[in-house]
Amino acid sequence: MRQRNKKQFTHGSGIRFGMGLYRLCFIFVLLGLATVTHASELNASVDRDKIAIEETVNLRLRYSGEESGGQPDFELLEEDFDILSRQQSNQYRVINGRAESFVEWVLALAPKREGELIIPSLHYKDQVSNTIPISVREAQSHPGSGERKVFLEVEPDKSKVYVQEQLLVDVRLYTTIGLHDIATEPLQITGAHVDKVNEQRYERKLNGTSYAVYELTYAVFADNSGQLTIPALTYAAVAGRRDPFSLFNRNNQRMRLRSQAKTVQVSPKPDRYSGAQWLPASSLGIVQSWSQDANTFAVGEPITRILTVRAEGLRAAQLPPLPKLDVEGLKTYPDQPQQEDQTGPDGVTGSRIETTAIVATRPGSYQLPAVTIIWWDTKNNRQRATQLPAFRFNVSGSAAPAVPNGEGGALQTLVPGTAGLEAQDHFWRNLAIAALASHLLWLLYLYHLRRRGNPGKGQTVTNNPLAHKDYGTGAVKRAVDSGNPCHIQQATLNWLHSRWPQFEGNSLGDAARQLGFEELDELQELLSAALYQQPPKPLHIGKIRRLAEGLMARRAGHSGEAEEKEALPKLFS
Repeated sequence: MRQRNKKQFTHGSGIRFGMGLYRLCFIFVLLGLATVTHASELNASVDRDKIAIEETVNLRLRYSGEESGGQPDFELLEEDFDILSRQQSNQYRVINGRAESFVEWVLALAPKREGELIIPSLHYKDQVSNTIPISVREAQSHPGSGERKVFLEVEPDKSKVYVQEQLLVDVRLYTTIGLHDIATEPLQITGAHVDKVNEQRYERKLNGTSYAVYELTYAVFADNSGQLTIPALTYAAVAGRRDPFSLFNRNNQRMRLRSQAKTVQVSPKPDRYSGAQWLPASSLGIVQSWSQDANTFAVGEPITRILTVRAEGLRAAQLPPLPKLDVEGLKTYPDQPQQEDQTGPDGVTGSRIETTAIVATRPGSYQLPAVTIIWWDTKNNRQRATQLPAFRFNVSGSAAPAVPNGEGGALQTLVPGTAGLEAQDHFWRNLAIAALASHLLWLLYLYHLRRRGNPGKGQTVTNNPLAHKDYGTGAVKRAVDSGNPCHIQQATLNWLHSRWPQFEGNSLGDAARQLGFEELDELQELLSAALYQQPPKPLHIGKIRRLAEGLMARRAGHSGEAEEKEALPKLFS
């Protein structure tokens, strides 16, 4: 009995001991939780607080407390710094029996300017971090000196230019180590037009050290005189080998490179310059070309004159329009000028191309006046003049009034009278008689062909004035067969002017808007692509011919059109 009670006592004591141990473990857990859930904090620190303008500083922001996602508002940093990279990590650790849980952000910051900067207080989970002052000094050394492995250099080709003169600015990145993920900042200058004109890679040796060079060249045109400031540029890159098997590439170093600002003096236009428009260029020339041989000019036949002005160191938008032609006996139809800029290591070369169709109304000798452009030679610092000499040519054929256009009215114009004729009067009378005779012979020939091809319908040809009325149509056909887009364009314009006198435009686009013919829009598009597109688009002759035939069919329903449509295939076959 006594032994039994002892066993019971032992069993009861074990239960009480187990309960005590459970309470003790629970107390330890509570103490551990209390240790982990200590008061929340947000602390900021940097690896250094004195840096050069081209260097970076690492900001470490740590939050100790309950973390449930999100991040601080880092936009506050962008007022004085560029954020090159950011990383986030969550950690839990136990040190000397004390458990810690925190989230940490590490940011690589690059200063935007020199001087005393401040990393402001950041906010997260109702916590505020401390502010940190950062002292930023100027670049430690001039590019190209010392033992620098990577640096950025900006070099203008001149220290003084005229307003609107081309200034070439080279931006070079030098490196002796491997770089990747290079982020460049484009050159932008207030009060100037900037174009990137070249990009190249090469090697250069400085002070016995070989560098790989990545160079960008910009052409700068100052809008006003005074001092032009080329601002400091900032490039970002990653140094080290890119490891495709590493998720974070922790061994790579993010770098931020910054150039030094430069100033260039911009002078106004010289007082001794006498040109109508200020044109500072290193060279300027004028070239004239024609759509056909100058010895083949004939009355009523359109010929295209092409003038090209080409200037090195000027943009096409700076080139002036050329004088318009005004020569008695010549009708001119100028097209829209074309402007083109070509870029290269030497900068911008601008071209202005002016195309004019010329139609002579009577035979004889003509002279186109000389074209002179005054410009400023920036290489020799003096005024120069480039001149296209006057151009003389002869036009053959008969005067336009020699073609009869009514019942007897034309003959009265060509034959002045019979009383008291001088020698010159006899010449013009004989010329008119010869023209009339040749015209009658041409009608008889057409009548003969008509009789052979369509028996019983010869009288239709005799009464059809097609030989006079459709001179312009024949010109269109011949122009299409030649395959020359200039000829096709001008011949079509001449035909439109002859058929629709109310049309007053000088281009197929004007005709499409005024007359509302859909063929003209498509024809203009095909011809423009062949004339002005670079490289020129091949001309689709079959499609051009179908459009021209459809356009000429627009006269259907007018008097004599039935005969006209029937006769055209035979005349053009």
